[in-house]
Amino acid sequence: MLSLRFLGRWAALLGASALLAYALDHAHFPAALLLGPMVAAIAFGVGGANLSVPKFGFQAAQAMIGCLVAHTVTGEIVGTVVDDGFLILAVVLVTVLVGAAVGWALTRLRILPGSTAAWGSSPGGAAAMVAMSEEYGADPRLVAFMQYVRVVAVVLSASIMARLLTDVSNVVPPPDPARVAPLALGATLAVAACGAGLAKLLRLPAFALTGPMLLGAALHASGLVSMAVPMPVLDLAYATIGWYVGLRFRRETLRETLGAMPGIVVATLGVIALCGGWAYGLTFLLPIDFLTAYLATSPGGLDSVAIIAVGSKVDVSFVLAVQTLRLFVVLVTGPIVAKWIARGVPAGS
Repeated sequence: MLSLRFLGRWAALLGASALLAYALDHAHFPAALLLGPMVAAIAFGVGGANLSVPKFGFQAAQAMIGCLVAHTVTGEIVGTVVDDGFLILAVVLVTVLVGAAVGWALTRLRILPGSTAAWGSSPGGAAAMVAMSEEYGADPRLVAFMQYVRVVAVVLSASIMARLLTDVSNVVPPPDPARVAPLALGATLAVAACGAGLAKLLRLPAFALTGPMLLGAALHASGLVSMAVPMPVLDLAYATIGWYVGLRFRRETLRETLGAMPGIVVATLGVIALCGGWAYGLTFLLPIDFLTAYLATSPGGLDSVAIIAVGSKVDVSFVLAVQTLRLFVVLVTGPIVAKWIARGVPAGS
């Protein structure tokens, strides 16, 4: 009986996800197959469905997104990224400083404890931030809630922005999945497995995503490997990431974080607004459009932003170069920033 109930809940989630994804796709939203399942999963998670996506499934989905990103990389794109390396680093540092400034403000105003505010407002690497935060005296429940609220808010705001700024009449339709060559598909799966394995051995952050992305980009840009990912596989990867994020929202988590909710909302909106302002400023400094700058500076998950960027008419290489570099910078500087903010906690707080 328990098994039937479990299957019934998953069937209901699948149905709700499909309906929402269809509605969003009909409205020409980018990443509809990410947004629909994510919104449905939030409702089911808060409603007490007690469902979750296995870690392996989430990592497999990330590997497919990494291969999708790698497929977009060419030799010309690599040259562009190398030429603009200094500017990309500057964009990353400003975005990281924005997150640190919001965390410092939350601490000075006594809205959230210092370490928790620092880790929760760090722009990127949600899963890694949660995993590392407890070691530095932060409340992992608040950090997790802050991080995933921001991921959802960024995905929604970025999707709306992409919908408003993208001319859907000129979007090229996706390739026919039946035309994907078996050899290219096999090569892609091999890159996903080998890339993730190597990245894990090297202890790279978000190894399931960054490994296939970096290895696949190098092989594809050099012309050594032809990669292809069928649309059904991508659709499943999009939905899996949406479910993974959405199902982490639980009724118990909402109750535990209710007192800190105003601070979390302020932090989320503050980071998004400041990064959006920085994106607008970038359009005057660099020859990029606002949507490219907005996605590049968006303080959300790398995988989610990658999905939106690939589905929009933006400079994907610039967006992903900034997002990937920021992930590494945040993981390296996170403990330092958290300690600095915690030392500034007002007496008696």
